[in-house]
Amino acid sequence: MENASTFAKVVRWQDLQESGGVQGIGVGMTRALLAFILAMLGGLISSLTAVSHTRLCRLISLAAGMLFGVTLFSIFPEAVSALPPVQFVVALVSGYSVFLLISRYVFHICPACAASHFDEAATRRFSEIAAVMIIALGLHSTMDGMALVLGADAEIRGRLGLTLLLAVCVHKIPEGLALCSLLLAAGFQRLTALAWTAAVESTTILGGAIGLWAVPRLSHFWLDIFLAHVGGGFVFLAVHAMVGELIKHSRIPVLVSFAVGVLSVGAVELVLHIL
Repeated sequence: MENASTFAKVVRWQDLQESGGVQGIGVGMTRALLAFILAMLGGLISSLTAVSHTRLCRLISLAAGMLFGVTLFSIFPEAVSALPPVQFVVALVSGYSVFLLISRYVFHICPACAASHFDEAATRRFSEIAAVMIIALGLHSTMDGMALVLGADAEIRGRLGLTLLLAVCVHKIPEGLALCSLLLAAGFQRLTALAWTAAVESTTILGGAIGLWAVPRLSHFWLDIFLAHVGGGFVFLAVHAMVGELIKHSRIPVLVSFAVGVLSVGAVELVLHIL
């Protein structure tokens, strides 16, 4: 039995090498690390200089538009072509529902998407919400890391472009900005706030490691299911962010930034298809 198990592992690894999955894993982990670095860059900017909420609002809306765009132009077409309609809809709804339930009953799943929901009262009682916030944001970042690794594997198979990387990385900058700003407003020292930001955002790399484990073990069907699930989560993040900013701020800058995000992803996807 032990020899059979060892043989199965060797076969899986050989299949992975032949399919280009090893390259996809290396690329995916590099992308997860890049996303973490960009989140920390956002946190560092927040700790060194005051960022007006007007600028943060525009960046949040741009990132939300890019998440929606990558779902609309990249993830959905690939998932629809690879999955039966029922499985696609179930995966999509499950991704949306998981983030909705966490945001409603645990904590806002994304600090950038929920930036407008934090007021002075929320920052004053930060100690009461710190644990659940870290859990919620950790889950969100873990999903980001998994998506980057599995998306890179799909890209090596010629099915998913660089738009997923673009959208997640752009989203990470305001995420780090918002998270570190909240920690600083709650009274944390600069280095402590950066350390907590790093701890939470490092779950992006953890998600990449989970994706690293999953790629050689899951069939393409289940990888497609997960990508559709991620798409549902991205739709929630985009809608949640845009609605939150529309309620608190002028509609025109929010809608323009969101539209620029969507159209920029569409343009990149079009260029990649032409090339």
